Amino acid sequence: MVKPPVIVTRAEPGASETVARVREQGLSPILSPMLTLRPLNAVAPDLGGIYNLVFTSANGVRYFVDAVGGITEQVADVSAWCVGPATTAAAEDAGFQKIIAGDGNADDLARLILSSEDQVDGFLHVANDAAAGNLVATLKAAGRNARFLPLYETVPAQAFSEEASDALRSGEETIVLIHSAKAATAFVDLAMGLASEAWTMIAISEAAAAPLKPLGASRIIAADRPNEDALVAALCEASKGL
Repeated sequence: MVKPPVIVTRAEPGASETVARVREQGLSPILSPMLTLRPLNAVAPDLGGIYNLVFTSANGVRYFVDAVGGITEQVADVSAWCVGPATTAAAEDAGFQKIIAGDGNADDLARLILSSEDQVDGFLHVANDAAAGNLVATLKAAGRNARFLPLYETVPAQAFSEEASDALRSGEETIVLIHSAKAATAFVDLAMGLASEAWTMIAISEAAAAPLKPLGASRIIAADRPNEDALVAALCEASKGL
């Protein structure tokens, strides 16, 4: 029995990794990123008074490293708070020495920070412009000295890839992987009006799944945890019945 194609909507860098993991499950991936990442014209970050860097994505780590021109000994010694496994791995690869690893979303990371008693104040949340400083607001409300630094933006796709468009319009079973709420919104904007009864949407979190509801897809599934491993596990489970 031929398994349905799996549309990967994740942006690069990262999309190729997801494509490879889909292939490892014996499934056929189709790449159609819903977002493009683009650096903002920001000046070199002012790290005065900053003893903690907060990263809510692996891309935040990468863009920070680019902005500071590499990890110097001074930067490497700053505590790096990471939202999940992929972000933690990026921080390790970059050369950070003091890494505190979370395993959830930005709200979970904020709670982890606030529950830690052994820390020096001074936090800088590095993210994309859409993060809007919500984590920083939580830290400030708890009396922490925190700033928000957007280093990149996410630009919605204007069209599906040709192969993805063909799959979505085929009327046959199709699986779609969604990695963020913003990617979900971009997908819905492009997909509205298409027959979606044969689609299985698998999102990395409940927050990423929420914008998909207007589609009317046959199934909308949220991973148990907001990370790539849980997303792939949800994909494996969902594909068994197709």
